[in-house]
Order: sequence, then structure tokens, then C-alpha cells
Amino acid sequence: MISDPLAAFRWIDVVLVVAAAPFVLLTGLPALGYVVGAVAWIVTRVLAHLVERRAQASKDPKTVAGLTLFTGLGRAWLLGLTILVVGLAGAREDGLTAAILIAAAFTTYLITGIAIRPQRRKPSSS
Repeated sequence: MISDPLAAFRWIDVVLVVAAAPFVLLTGLPALGYVVGAVAWIVTRVLAHLVERRAQASKDPKTVAGLTLFTGLGRAWLLGLTILVVGLAGAREDGLTAAILIAAAFTTYLITGIAIRPQRRKPSSS
């Protein structure tokens, strides 16, 4: 039995990043920027999911707030630095490709998060 029927939908951003890779690479777009951006997005997404599960399991509000804040800011900094480093290490186009990929993945993640937010609420006990 599946415990979360929306599990595939929750990870649609990662699925789209991986599914788009062959098309991006075959069209001749900067491979370095795409690969580094994709790896950074997927790694930070998995780490954020693990930290989020830890925060949900905690009963201490300070722990939940700290983990949530750390995850959000940490991901933003890591992804921003990834774009900067790949842009400086490779060509400017590599940095632009990584930035566009991360922005598209974040937008997808944000929209799916908003769309399934009502499904995450616990039923009221009235």
C-alpha cells in the first residue's frame, strides 16, 4: 500500500530536471552549467527533504524553526554559490544555464508545493 499517493507529484521538479537533460545536451546548450546545476538542485532537494522529515518528527518548536530556517537559507546560499562558481569556472553561458535550470526547478517546486499544501493539512477533530 502506498502511504503517500502524491509522492511522485512532490518530486516532479527532480523528474523534470533529469528528463530534460538529454534534450539540453543534444541541443548543444552548455553541458557544464546544466550538469552542475542539476546535481546541485537534486542534492539540495534530497537534503532538504531529509531535514524536513527530521523537523516534522520533532516536538520542539525551536528545533522545527531552526531546521526550517537552516534548510531554506542553506539551500539558497548553496545554489547561489553554485551558479557563481560554475559561471566563473566555465563560461558565462554555463552560469546562465545553471541559473535558468535552478530557477525553473524552483518554480516547479514552489508551484507543486502550493498545489498540494491543502493535502498536507491534518483533518480537524471537531
